[in-house]
Amino acid sequence: MKISISAACMIGCIRHNNEDMALVGDRLIRDEACHTAFNTETTDRFLMAVADGMGGHASGEVASSDVLSNLQFFFSDIPASLSVGDFNEAIFEWLSSINAILESKSRAASAFMDMGTTLVGMAYYNKRFFTMNCGDSRLYRYSDRQLVQLTTDHSLNQLMGRKEHSNIIVNCIGGGCKNSYIDLEECTHNVCSGDRFLICSDGLTDMIDDEKIAALMADGADAQRLCAAAEEAGGADNVTAIVLDVND
Repeated sequence: MKISISAACMIGCIRHNNEDMALVGDRLIRDEACHTAFNTETTDRFLMAVADGMGGHASGEVASSDVLSNLQFFFSDIPASLSVGDFNEAIFEWLSSINAILESKSRAASAFMDMGTTLVGMAYYNKRFFTMNCGDSRLYRYSDRQLVQLTTDHSLNQLMGRKEHSNIIVNCIGGGCKNSYIDLEECTHNVCSGDRFLICSDGLTDMIDDEKIAALMADGADAQRLCAAAEEAGGADNVTAIVLDVND
C-alpha cells in the first residue's frame, strides 16, 4: 500500500501562540503544512501523531514539542520485528518515561508547572497499523461514505455519557495526571484501499461537526483545507489535522 499524507498545524483566529504540534515521520510541524507519503513494502515503520498542549505561559507548546520529539526518537529506535505484545509494552514504558520527564521539568521551573498534552496518532510498525490515544484529540476513519471515530475521548462528558465535547479531560501526558494511560490498539484490518483517516486536535472538532468533516473528507479535502474550514467557522483554538489516504 501507498499511504499519502497531508498535515497542517495552524494557530487559529483567536490564540496568540500555537500549543498544537504534529509529527509526520521524522518531521515536526507547527504553523505550517506539508505533504508526503510512504510505502508499506519499503518502510518498516512510520508514525503520524498530533499533540495538543496545555499549560500557562508557553508551557503547552513546550509540552507538545517535548512529547512528540521524544516519541519520534523512541519510535525510530524500537528494535525491528517486535511482537504486538512487546510493542505495546514498549509504548507503555515510553509513556512512563515521558511523564517523568515532564514532571521533572515542571518542578524545575514555575513556567512549566503542570504543563501537559494530549496525544493521538497512528503508527505503522512491522507490517501492522496501530492507533494510539491519550486525551481528547481524535482519530477518524472515513470509509464507504461513513465517518467513524476510532478513539474514545478521555473527557468528563464521555465518562458521564454525554455526547457533546467537553474541554475537561481526565487523562493526558503530564499536566499533573498521576495515572496516564494510552489506548493502543492494532487496526491493520481497518486499513483498506480507498480509506481515508483523520488525526486531529479538538480545535478542528469543536469548530466543525462530524457531518461537515464527513462532507469535506468525501470531497477529498486535505489537512490544510480542513484547518481552513475550522478557521472559517471561528478558529477559537489552535487547529491541527493529518489526513491519510490509503491506496493499493
